Amino acid sequence: MDIQLKRGLLDVCVLAAIKNEDSYGYQIIKDMKPYVEISESTLYPILRRLESAQLLTVRSLEHNGRLRKYYHITPLGLERIEAFKEEWNEIMSIYRFVTREENDNE
Repeated sequence: MDIQLKRGLLDVCVLAAIKNEDSYGYQIIKDMKPYVEISESTLYPILRRLESAQLLTVRSLEHNGRLRKYYHITPLGLERIEAFKEEWNEIMSIYRFVTREENDNE
């Protein structure tokens, strides 16, 4: 898969993982696991990039004597998810075009 396409997809997946409630890194990985495998070394740069783009915010809270970073989606992050849904319709249209001969032969 094209690295830029995959990067964009993972960004939206991370936003979707925190869409309904704030979460932290390990929990985000667990929530995404049934759909897409992501490692900590992949997740944390994504989280920093999304924070820089103001698509999420971060706050630290103490948990069992340690600070844990919790991520919260912003209105811009919610807008990015909605934009992705619209883009996905176009991607699916392109997919149907590319595979139309295969479907016609079945």
